[in-house]
Amino acid sequence: MLVKGKGKMQTYWLRKSSRSIKPRGSDVISGKGILEEEGETEEISERTEEDTNGIEGMNKTERLVEWNVEVLVALLEQIVGSRGGVVNQIQTLSDAEKKIGVGGKTVLEEFTPVIPLKRFDTEELERRQRITTVDIGEEARSQLRNYISTISRMYPDNAFHNFEHASHVTASVKKLLARIVNVDDRNGLTAGIPTDSLDLMDLAGHSYGITSDPLTQFTVVFSALIHDVDHPGVPNAQLVKEKARWAQVYKKSVAEQKSVDIAWDMLMSDEYAELRACIYQTEEELLRFRQLVVNTVMATDIADKELQALRKDRWETAFSNADSAAESSDDSFESEDRKATIVIEHLIQASDVSHTMQHWHIYKKWNEFFFRECYHAYREGRADSDPSTNWYKGEIGFFDFYVIPLAKKLQSCGVFGVSSDEYLNYAVANREEWIREGEALVRQFLARYNEENAA
Repeated sequence: MLVKGKGKMQTYWLRKSSRSIKPRGSDVISGKGILEEEGETEEISERTEEDTNGIEGMNKTERLVEWNVEVLVALLEQIVGSRGGVVNQIQTLSDAEKKIGVGGKTVLEEFTPVIPLKRFDTEELERRQRITTVDIGEEARSQLRNYISTISRMYPDNAFHNFEHASHVTASVKKLLARIVNVDDRNGLTAGIPTDSLDLMDLAGHSYGITSDPLTQFTVVFSALIHDVDHPGVPNAQLVKEKARWAQVYKKSVAEQKSVDIAWDMLMSDEYAELRACIYQTEEELLRFRQLVVNTVMATDIADKELQALRKDRWETAFSNADSAAESSDDSFESEDRKATIVIEHLIQASDVSHTMQHWHIYKKWNEFFFRECYHAYREGRADSDPSTNWYKGEIGFFDFYVIPLAKKLQSCGVFGVSSDEYLNYAVANREEWIREGEALVRQFLARYNEENAA
């Protein structure tokens, strides 16, 4: 396909199904959708293992598409409701849309350490409509379903980095956003707003402005869905070694930047105009949407040591106790925006490896998927060493130096309530279980792979 500003890139398209799936409205908000709110990240894994062809006439991928449609429609309804239910055409933003992603600047070069989030005054908050009275319209809903269906087909049939993984990450992001709790008096909103009299969804639970702005919520969930589009099934270092076309374009964070470019370029096509009008109505909203997508997806590159060191420094800056109580209002807002930005990045990082912080059987299942993907790359000559020889010890190191420290950060930032404790407890328990059973499991992983791929 042709990606604006980057030239031709190889990707893979599958034949599109013409099946029409009936929309389900806003049931996802009440927990009555395809997946229940509690434990949905586990259920999304368990139920897609089954033969789902007999469930409402949908196969596994169609079911996942519909679940993602439910989630994103509900968030779009919140965006439209925050504008008083108004959705105008956005032809006047055409020039602004065309300027994004051109001029030789890569996605990674667009990264910014602090994203200014929107703050709302009292009148704006009072104008918000109840979500039950908002309808994004059948055309926008249809375009969203078409977009997600196309995205699903752009995920290759990798053992791990596939559309089911993207949906699993999306479910974790949704869960963590819903669990954000109040940690201060202002929550990133303009000081002095009397929120107790306003009938707004979970307004009291907003922190650092993350969930006071429905556009931010939508964008983080959207980014989870597209973060591994067209994943090659090998790490970035291998792409650089192979001198792949896109590796020469991006240099680093190759897969992540390519995913953003492909997903964004497709969203900007004429066939998704009504969908984009629901997402943003002004140039300021467009640019904030873009910046959030860039930062969120780029945060999923955890292998780059330089980027990880920068994130560590930014975390320490954001959550140190050195903030002065006498700082100006402008400085206070910047501090809150900095915290919001880094919390969003750690939220997507935790969600990207959320299987390590869930029930043991979920962790074991996805661990084997990732093993199979890595071992397949080795068998194909796309890895220097046999991953099976160090998989057991490598997982222990991954828990010790990445997963558990990340879970502790979720806990220490103080915005995720009981979910942070839950994630940390599961991570510690899974590490202990892996120490006991991991060596035998690696032998099982290897035996199953060899048996299924015997010549």
